[in-house]
Amino acid sequence: MAVKGSSTAARVLVVFEAVAANQPIGVAALARMLDIDKSAVQRALVTLSEQGWIQAREDQLTQWETSPRILNIAHSSRAKSELRHTIQQVLERLAAQTGETAIFNEPAGRHLVVSQVAESDQPLRMAPRIGAVIPARYSATGRVLLPFLSRERQTELLGAPPDTAFLELLEECRARGYAASSEVNAPSTTIAAPVFEVDGRPIGAVAISGPAERMPPADHPRQAELVCKAAKLLSRNTPGSTR
Repeated sequence: MAVKGSSTAARVLVVFEAVAANQPIGVAALARMLDIDKSAVQRALVTLSEQGWIQAREDQLTQWETSPRILNIAHSSRAKSELRHTIQQVLERLAAQTGETAIFNEPAGRHLVVSQVAESDQPLRMAPRIGAVIPARYSATGRVLLPFLSRERQTELLGAPPDTAFLELLEECRARGYAASSEVNAPSTTIAAPVFEVDGRPIGAVAISGPAERMPPADHPRQAELVCKAAKLLSRNTPGSTR
């Protein structure tokens, strides 16, 4: 059976939008504008006030206006938008430096997914789809992010607890600072490095991907250096650092 929405919650949101659009405004004016019973409007206002979304004006206590909390939400959204813009700029520069497609991958629930891409201008290039799911166990992205996650989160992304051999592989990737896909006879190669939040949590991975013939193992250290520099530009902190 489908879950029904809450009419009370919907009314509270309607009242909040009306306050935001017409502030400062009183109960009677809101009731007339929305054609809602005055007592229902009053209850919605009290709920919004108790939760910190609106406040009474100091000089007109019967008039309501939005609180600074909405500014915090707006700032958070703007910050995320600015981060996406910065990521895209870094990816485009990395694609130009390496000649390969640059990608930003990140955890999303139980999966790792492609979230941003800057394609190579080579005739033969990798063109991953935004939103595509990346296998945590077999991808370079998985191998650079998993070492910094809890065992519970590792199990969630892998679908099963990691075994000893795989944990050793993850530790090697952690120590090296990057990972390269290593499937035998694979048509493409990916090199990835982790990006960290200020508290040291990994929020994603910068990667480049291209035809294996253009990315032989001998070139991985040179290519990885560029990938790691791009990841550090986006990281707000790294485990063990004081930046």
